[in-house]
Amino acid sequence: MITTPTAQLSAFVANMRFDDLPPEAVHQACRFLLDAVGCAISAHAEDPAKANRAMQLVAGFHASGSASIIGGAPSDPALAALANGILINATDYDDTHKRALIHVGSVVAPAALAATEQAGGSGPQLITAMIAGYEVAARIGMAVMPTHYRFWHSTATNGTFGAAAAASRAMGLDAAQTETALGHAATQAAGLNTFFETGSDTKSIHPGKAGLNGILSARMAALDLSSPPDSLGHPKGYLAAFSADPRPEALTRGLGHDWEILENGFKYYPSILASHSPIGASLDIVTRNAPSPDAIAAVRVRTYATVKTHFSSTNVDSAMAARLSVPYCVAAALSDGQVTQAQFQPDRFRDSALRQLMNRVEIIADDNLTALYPEKFPARVSVHMQDGEIHEAGLDYPKGDPRNPLSDAELLNKYRRNTARTLPPQQAEDLAQAIMALPDAPDLHRISALLRGADDGQQSTRTRS
Repeated sequence: MITTPTAQLSAFVANMRFDDLPPEAVHQACRFLLDAVGCAISAHAEDPAKANRAMQLVAGFHASGSASIIGGAPSDPALAALANGILINATDYDDTHKRALIHVGSVVAPAALAATEQAGGSGPQLITAMIAGYEVAARIGMAVMPTHYRFWHSTATNGTFGAAAAASRAMGLDAAQTETALGHAATQAAGLNTFFETGSDTKSIHPGKAGLNGILSARMAALDLSSPPDSLGHPKGYLAAFSADPRPEALTRGLGHDWEILENGFKYYPSILASHSPIGASLDIVTRNAPSPDAIAAVRVRTYATVKTHFSSTNVDSAMAARLSVPYCVAAALSDGQVTQAQFQPDRFRDSALRQLMNRVEIIADDNLTALYPEKFPARVSVHMQDGEIHEAGLDYPKGDPRNPLSDAELLNKYRRNTARTLPPQQAEDLAQAIMALPDAPDLHRISALLRGADDGQQSTRTRS
């Protein structure tokens, strides 16, 4: 008899079958994989230093294997998950589950892809593994939030469980083995969020390491290396250790009926999700009022408390630091009338006029708006002009949120923008079509070849530039 939440989650993962999954969850899994792959390809152009170091990091192990590295040579599955996780998160453009605050795709997609390739699996098996990973990562994240976020990077910690679940499903582990894998994940989960102030590389390394640890956890379980039972609910287990106010009911509430992959959101801007409502409100002001940046005396952003405590730094000395700074993102939106990858290039975030405007942006924690979070990501922006005029706008659900979703066409446009500087157009289209056709794919040979072939496109882009 299944008695613990850990055992229930494990049985759910082990017994998950593609034919039982709702079509909307299957379609969404394909969309999230497309988005993740686009983000990874983009990293080769938008942050080539980080992308190259990810490749060098894996190459240093001199490992062979059948798992694809996006834009590189195949490697061992654990190492491929490491590299691909770094690449997907490199520009902070990857998907986010708002209640769990996890970049689920940057952890689960690499683990599911690598483990399914290694197992010689099919498209449906890859999708099933992804959905299993999304479900577990999101539920464990919600069970330890919000206090978990005070110190821990949810993508690194809670994401480890999602990667372990995805790998376990892809490897065909039974319920007992899957619970063992989750136990190994619990004891490996780590990742401090101190990078929020500096934008250091640990932010992007975290999802890669979580993916690696997830595959390692499943492998250890397959080899009968034991872990403690009920790693989540044990008095000295994960929930007790990683949350001051754990919510164990989140682990199994609606399990098999309420699909968390449908509550996961896409990013419309390449920056921290906390910046998206402020950006959207600021762009609304620009559209309606076109305020001259030089004539702006002050900008006040009222929003939920986490933005003030985590994302209000003006120490913007790197692209990632700019992506994590709501004051910078708001200033860029008001100054440029857009927030794209161009706003996070060194010549832009070092611009003296833009930095002066950033320093006039004040982040204010509003108790009423905090009460709406995390169902809503509310922001109220007021732009105070030197002549006394005030322009105001607000937003609760940023573009890409499940309540303000991206259409298939909008997502494909994002993917095309992400791949434009790296892949020839036809190669990018072929890859997109292969990903969206995964429900009918008998194997992953086509998508694997296209993912590895991204390196050719990368080289041709560099030659042209």
